[in-house]
Formats: sequence, C-alpha cells, structure tokens
Amino acid sequence: MSQIREHATEPSRKAALVVGLCWLAVVFDGYDLIVYGAVLPELLREPGWALTAGSAGLLGSLAFAGMLVGALVAGALSDRIGRRRAVLLCTVWFSVCTVLCGFAWNPGSFGVLRLLAGLGLGGLVPSVSALAAEFVAPHRRSLVSTLMMSGVPIGGSAASVLGIWLIPNWGWRSMFGVGAAGVLVAVLCRRLVPETAAHHRARGDHERAAAVEREFGVVAEDSAAQPPTGGLFARAHLRATALFALSTLTVLFAWFGLGTWLPQLMRQSGFDLGSALTFLLALNLGAVAGSLLTAWAGDRFGPVRVGAVAAVVAALALAGLIAHPPNAITYGLLVLAGVGTHGTQCLIIAGVANHYPARLRGTALGWALGVGRIGAVAAPQVGGLLLAAGLGVGANFLAFAVAAAVAGALLWACPRPVATA
Repeated sequence: MSQIREHATEPSRKAALVVGLCWLAVVFDGYDLIVYGAVLPELLREPGWALTAGSAGLLGSLAFAGMLVGALVAGALSDRIGRRRAVLLCTVWFSVCTVLCGFAWNPGSFGVLRLLAGLGLGGLVPSVSALAAEFVAPHRRSLVSTLMMSGVPIGGSAASVLGIWLIPNWGWRSMFGVGAAGVLVAVLCRRLVPETAAHHRARGDHERAAAVEREFGVVAEDSAAQPPTGGLFARAHLRATALFALSTLTVLFAWFGLGTWLPQLMRQSGFDLGSALTFLLALNLGAVAGSLLTAWAGDRFGPVRVGAVAAVVAALALAGLIAHPPNAITYGLLVLAGVGTHGTQCLIIAGVANHYPARLRGTALGWALGVGRIGAVAAPQVGGLLLAAGLGVGANFLAFAVAAAVAGALLWACPRPVATA
C-alpha cells in the first residue's frame, strides 16, 4: 500500500518541482524589475547624470517598454518553439542585461540596457505562466498561478531588503550584480524542467507527449478535439480578449507606478532612504501574503470575480494614502495596496489561462501582458510628470487609485470562461 501511495505522489512532486523552478525564475524577474525603484533615490543624486523627476520617470519606463515588446513576442513564440525554450531564453537574457546595468556610464547607456532587459523580463511571465498551467489540474490554476507570481513581490522585497544594506556600503551598482544569480536558475530549469505534453502533441510527437503525461500525471489538451473557437479576436473570445488586456493595463499602471515611485514619494514626505525602502518592503510583503488569500478565493469563487474585488480594495487603500495617515496606518494601507494590485494581476493570468484553449494560451497571455505593459510604461512617466508639475505626493496616489478602480470595473464585465482545460 505504501508503494502505491509513493507512486501516486511522484507525479505531483515532479509537477511541484517544475512550478517551484518557474517560481524561482519569476523571483529574479521581480528583483530585476523592482530594483530600479530601490536605487532611484540614489540615481537622482548620481554625479554627472543630472537626472530630474521627469527624466527619471522616462528612464524607468524604458524597461517597461521592452517588456511590452517582450510579452507580445514571447507569448506567440512560446506557442511555436515551446514554453521551456522561451523560459530559458528570457531568463538568461534579462539576467545578463541586468548585470550590465551596473556598468552603465551615463543615463543613455543605462536606459538602453534597461530597455534590453525589459525584453526578457516581459517575455518570461507569459511563457512561464503558460508552462506552469499545463502541469497542474485546471481547477488548481488560480492557486498555482498566484503562488508562482508571488515571486514578483518576493523579488521586489529582496530588492528592498538588500538595498538597505548594499546601497550604503557598496553603492547602487552592486544591486544589479545580484541579477547574475538568475543565470544559475536558468541552468537548473534546463536540467529539470521538461517541455509540456501539449507542445509535443501539437508537433505530432505523441510518444514524448505520452511520456510527459505519464511522468507528471497530466493530460495534454488535444487541439483537434477542441471546438473551433477561432483566434483571440474571434467572436467567442473578442470581449474577453479586450477586457483582459485593458484590465491588465490599468492594474499594471497602479502596481508598477507604486513600485517605481514609492521610495521617492516617501522620501519627499520626509523619510530617509532606509525608512522609505521599508514602505516598499511593506507593499511587496503585502502582495506576497495577500496573494495566498486571493489564490484560495480565486479557486473557490473564480479568479475574475475575485480579481475585481481585489482591485477595488487596492483603489480604496491608495485613496486612503492621500490623507497622509500615521505611519502604522500607512503601512497597513500599503499592504492592502499590494494585496489588491499584485493579487489582481495574478488572478487575471489565471483567468486568461482558464478562458483560452491550450493552442491559444501562450499567445493570449502574451497579448494581455503585452498590452498591459502600456500601463507599466506610462506609470513611471506620469508619476514623474505629476511630481515635476508640483502637484505633490497625493496626486500620484490618486492616479494609481483611479487606475485600480477602473481595473476592477473592467474585470467585473469580463465573461465567464468558454474553454475547459
């Protein structure tokens, strides 16, 4: 009996290993992305760079511009060359480019390297999300998607914690050297993460597909057996395609706007660098802890509906920050903002994975996240322009609150999934 139980749990353990390695890659994605916000106060004081709030916002947007292109390309690419290859390519690419950012000699070179890093950063999430979704049962996709995507705020938390120690002792450039560890993650993924059964079956390699199914206890979706629902913009998917993309755009505006500007906003409110970074840490830790709650709720009540509620919670929390409450309340509101913004994005990914069939899943995730990066591109610039215009810290929080509220309304209007997988 014990041997039967051990045999039965083996596929789930292997699937957990795959999801865990995917999660680790996302941790470095999150670190390499949020590290700019952690070093931004120092970049504004870097001798010879002469950065202003406006130019720093533009510089911060370059990585998100790269992510826009990366997400659009990698989503479709992963459907063609396989999820595994796309994940390996993106992880190595953004890790190397992030390390090189530490050697930038002026704002121009730094901006080019951040733009190039963004290609890999944006490409990883749709590729890794599509890969992980195909190693778990459909009713667990909300949970797995959210747990895996908790890697983004965990990486951001690591950037905050390391920044408190590294920046005063070794300077802001040392923060980018940490990104080299992402290459080691790619090496582990190459050895331990297989290609999905669905990709093997789509290429006509039914033998390999069957082997993966046996080894991991999954059943690949057969595109030929699925109803002819057309592409992303066919009538069956058009409304969902538009609403998922627009809700991603608005929630990423709020999430990455906060991730970029929060330390500087708190410094302008009178806090020193160490204290300002603890507020960023609170935001990211809230995203991690809250994501567990939204994952459970998403599996129970549906990711799209729960995502709508979480977005409204974030909007209310961000609106509360405008009143400059006491520190303890500010920390609590930032935790709720992290829960709502990042939790909503995780649930959108789960909603997309549930809605589309396997043959469209990578492309659909890439489209939603690619269009969503427009919000991520705009947020650092809008934050910088609001500060440069002298509108104060509250104007930033109001802009991010409105974006989160709009995301909630768009998600509430999303249709129920039409694809089963």
